Amino acid sequence: MTQAEPAADGPKTDPVLAGYRRSIDNIDAALVCMLAERFRITQAVGEYKARTSLPPADPGREAQQVTRLRRLAVEADLDPEFSEKFIRFVIEEVIRHHQQHQAAEVEKG
Repeated sequence: MTQAEPAADGPKTDPVLAGYRRSIDNIDAALVCMLAERFRITQAVGEYKARTSLPPADPGREAQQVTRLRRLAVEADLDPEFSEKFIRFVIEEVIRHHQQHQAAEVEKG
C-alpha cells in the first residue's frame, strides 16, 4: 500500500485521512471559538447602539468589511465569493441581534 492509497478496511482506519480529519476538527473548533468571541463583542456593540439610539445596521461599515474580507480572501487563496457570502451571513445575524437590543431598549424606555 502506498501513502496515497486508503487502507484496505476503509477510511476509518486510514492514518493519513485520520490525520487530515483531526486537523479539520481542530480548525472547526477554533472557528467556533472565534465566532463565539466575535458575537460576544457584537452583542456589546448592539447593547451600546441601543442605549445610544444608533441604528442596528451600518451599511458603510458593512461594505468596508465585505471589501476588506474579499481582499484578505484573495491574499489567502480563498474564493472571495465564499468569503463574501460568509461575512454577509454573519453581518445579517449581528444586525438581527442589534435589532433585538433596540426592541428591548424601546420596551424599557
